Amino acid sequence: MVLPPDGLLRLTPEGLYCPAAGAWIDPVRPVPRALLTHAHADHARPGSGAYWAIGSSEGILRRRLGAGIQLHPVAYGQEFRLGDARISFHSAGHVLGSAQIRLEAGGESWLVSGDYKRQADPSCEPFEPVRADGLITEATFGLPIYRWRSGRQVVAELLDWWRGAPARPSVLFCYAFGKAQRVLAELCQLGVEEEVLLHGAVHALIEPYRQAGVELPPTRPLAELDRGTSLAGRLVLAPPAAAAGSWMKRLAGAQSGFASGWMAVRGVRRRRGSGRGFVLSDHADWDGLLRTVRESGARKVLVTHGQGEVLARYLQEVEGLAAEPLATGRAAEADGESSEDQEIPSDAVPIPEERAG
Repeated sequence: MVLPPDGLLRLTPEGLYCPAAGAWIDPVRPVPRALLTHAHADHARPGSGAYWAIGSSEGILRRRLGAGIQLHPVAYGQEFRLGDARISFHSAGHVLGSAQIRLEAGGESWLVSGDYKRQADPSCEPFEPVRADGLITEATFGLPIYRWRSGRQVVAELLDWWRGAPARPSVLFCYAFGKAQRVLAELCQLGVEEEVLLHGAVHALIEPYRQAGVELPPTRPLAELDRGTSLAGRLVLAPPAAAAGSWMKRLAGAQSGFASGWMAVRGVRRRRGSGRGFVLSDHADWDGLLRTVRESGARKVLVTHGQGEVLARYLQEVEGLAAEPLATGRAAEADGESSEDQEIPSDAVPIPEERAG
């Protein structure tokens, strides 16, 4: 089963295209009309004529794609027409403003999941189950070995790790958009009122979350502190790329950690070289993927990214669905922001759950 050339969706060199709407979903090249599932750089690319996206992602999109982009803000659940297609955006629970996109025309409906997760996250709207005839789902962590604990549990462990080192700074490496804000929001819910220091790349993306009403502890860019200021006992959030830069010289002697779903994989943890790995993902785990497919009611399922072949085979043989992998041409960004979308390294060895913290 492949997308038929005369169907509701088709694959083009620019990405996934809906002829009835004359629009592309997360195009990989500039197009006249782009429907965006979220503002991560591997889904939202510059140069398109007009964009449709959830309104709460506007600040981040304008910062990344240009202040003058033609942006049509959309509310969750709002149905609108483009050409002959009816379109609606539904929360994906991935990051602030993330969405699944449902398209309907000619008596056929498809749901494009984008990236999503099923866990509770105080930094964004919860995932909304949506029904459609067909589903295109991600499978970044599409193996049964991936089963996440709650974000609150993981961040509680992170808090103990931070509190356990009062004599030196604690640096947590996490993706600048989504993961850092989720950690901050979870810390706020755990009662943390201390100021958290931020790398400039993280600080630049904090204000859209505050404007959206997400409760975060006080934050300040590390660069604003005088060089002689003691950093003992302070928590600092930084993107992964900062680990190898001169920025770290100021944090000599700090304990370091890394928050990512890939911390459940031994090979990745070893190469990251962080002292502590926190298994915290903004993508669905195995159970979340299966739950989403079942709740969609879709009888046709196409699987993208990560372990697409594994999940598609399971859906065929166990769930009895017409399912197969779909290569969309979208690759993970090399800057590390979206590196949870990378393929599992060939030497990766899963860490047993009780040792994955």
